[in-house]
Formats: sequence, structure tokens, C-alpha cells
Amino acid sequence: MTIAVTGATGHLGRLVVEALLDKGVPAGDIVAVVRTPAKAADLADKGVAIRQAEYGDRAALEKALAGVDKLLLVSGSDIGQRIAQHTNVIAAAKTAGVGFVAYTSVLDAQKSPIGLAVEHRATEDRLTQSGIDFALLRNGWYWENYLGSIPAAAETGALFGSAGTGVVAAAARKDYAEAAAAVLLADGQAGKVYELGGDERLTYSELAEVISSVLGKPVSYKDLPQAEYAAVLEGAGLPAPIASMLADSDAGVAVGALDTAHGDLQKLIGRNSTRAATVLAVSTY
Repeated sequence: MTIAVTGATGHLGRLVVEALLDKGVPAGDIVAVVRTPAKAADLADKGVAIRQAEYGDRAALEKALAGVDKLLLVSGSDIGQRIAQHTNVIAAAKTAGVGFVAYTSVLDAQKSPIGLAVEHRATEDRLTQSGIDFALLRNGWYWENYLGSIPAAAETGALFGSAGTGVVAAAARKDYAEAAAAVLLADGQAGKVYELGGDERLTYSELAEVISSVLGKPVSYKDLPQAEYAAVLEGAGLPAPIASMLADSDAGVAVGALDTAHGDLQKLIGRNSTRAATVLAVSTY
């Protein structure tokens, strides 16, 4: 059985390839679909097949997916272009005869109020219409998403956001990668929908306490209106669309859009999810 992973040099895709190897999948049975093969040299050294294709290049995708039995479609990073890109991947998988696709979506994608869910909903719909067997890995937030907040917290003593008293059930990228590998290796996954989130469910005030323990200095949560928080992020150097997206996602936290108690992640990986302090305890801070 040949398993392909798109975006295999990205943060999540690379971890999925490593998880498959750790689970005993022969390197020669893994295809890493990448934009820049040079960035996958370490995977090639392990015997993983490296095939070049971008999400926007249908012909290259069809060639890259030839002979593939199962595919993990890792959602692209080009926000605003992902519907067309994912549609290309799904169509190429269909043409190449891929038998099963797992897709990294977002929590409760069909009902989620956050802006990021729009492209995920559309991709889920494309999969439904494709005729290919598929499973949905509706990933929650990554604790790594908060690493960028630590320098400001160290300087100001505050964690800024627009999450109110909402709860985020985040986990480590490695947790989600292990879950994806488990689904790719299991039988009978067609039609499965997994709502994936950590069992450590924190308000931002509680997250500020975790950051405080990591830094060894007091950090408190400062809740801001969504527009004001977006302006703060933009002022810190983030492009306006990214700042707006992050502020919108925080507003989603406030209404429970990034919280789940399903326990699907823990069942797939066979353990509790990685705690926030473990992810955020980075020695450079």
C-alpha cells in the first residue's frame, strides 16, 4: 500500500511522514508530495519517495499521485486560494485512481462561524461530490499557534486576544500528525468524521497562567475588541489579512468554535494530548 502526504515539508505534513515511519511503514511506501524537493532531502535520505507538485498544478499532481492508494490532503496555506487548490488535488486524486483521501479540516467545519471554516467547508463538499472514499480530520487549534505571543508577553506581561472567557481545546501538531497517521493506516475509515482537540481546554486567562509559568514572570490576559486586537497584530508586523484572520479566530474561541470534548484525538493516538506548557516551554524565551 502506497501512502502519499501533500505539503510534506510543511510543519504538519513532515510530522505525518515521520509518524508513518515511526509506525513501521516502509519508507518506500511513502510518497512526499512537495513544492520544493530540496527541502525534503532529509526524507529522501530515509528512502521516502519525493514527488514535486504544487496545489495549483493539476498535471503535476496527477503525476505525483500515480500509483497512490491512500492520500493525506493537508490543507494549503494560501488562504483565499485553497478552494481552487484543494479541488485540483481532489480531481487529480480521482484521475490517478487514489482509493482514499483523508483531509485536514477544522473543528465542526460545516457549522463553524470562523472565517477559516469557509474554505474547509467547500473542500469537504468537493470530497463528498468526488466519489472517492474519504475521512475528515477536523483539527482544532495548535498550541504552537501561541508561540508567537510569548515574546510580547515577556516584554509587556500581557497576553492579548479577543477570546473573552471562551475555551480553546488545543493540542500539539505532533498529536494531530499521529492521529492522521493512525487513520491512514486503519481499515474502514471511509465516511469517518473526527472532531480533534486536546483534553486540556483552557481559557485565555488560564493560557496566560501557563505562559507565566513558562517565562517565570507574571503574565495576565488582556481581552480586546476584535477590531482592536487585529490592529495590535497588524501593528506588530503581521499583514492585515493574517491579523484579521487571527482576530476572527479568537472571536470564534469566545463562542466555543475551537473547543471540543469529543475525545477523538485521544482515541486515535492512544494517549492524552500534549499539554500547553510542554509545547510553549521553549528555551529561547
